[in-house]
Amino acid sequence: MSVSYGVGDAMPDIALETPDGGDVKISDFKGRKLVVFFYPKDNTPGCTMEAKDFTALKGEFDEAGVALLGVSKDSPRKHQNFIAKHELATPLATDAEEGGLSDALGIWTEKKNYGRTYMGMVRTTYLVNSDGRIAQIWNKVRVKGHAEEVLKAAQAL
Repeated sequence: MSVSYGVGDAMPDIALETPDGGDVKISDFKGRKLVVFFYPKDNTPGCTMEAKDFTALKGEFDEAGVALLGVSKDSPRKHQNFIAKHELATPLATDAEEGGLSDALGIWTEKKNYGRTYMGMVRTTYLVNSDGRIAQIWNKVRVKGHAEEVLKAAQAL
């Protein structure tokens, strides 16, 4: 069953695995604004561009008091390789195969491409305010210019 969350709702507090084998939850960022960007797969063109764009602006997000977190269902090992290969400064986390944060948000869903049906991540970004509530959502994100748009919204929050 897909549950959908909207602006004003508390972001679900489901643990995600970090590349170093630890875990991270939304509640770990309480008292701080947070951008959580969900993307389909490490080392694909759009996902690489998105992660690099957020990395390029990380200093500005830091200055605005905004934490960043990229999430996909890739393994922690794949995240380690992705971070190293592209010199990413943006923290990444792995969502659970089933029952994870993307499932709760309704963005792990059935997709169709070239006649093939499969489960996949809908590229979506959430801006979470300092008390853990969703302040803004970008659905079906187009990568070009997205990180800049999110930065402006985060600075205005």
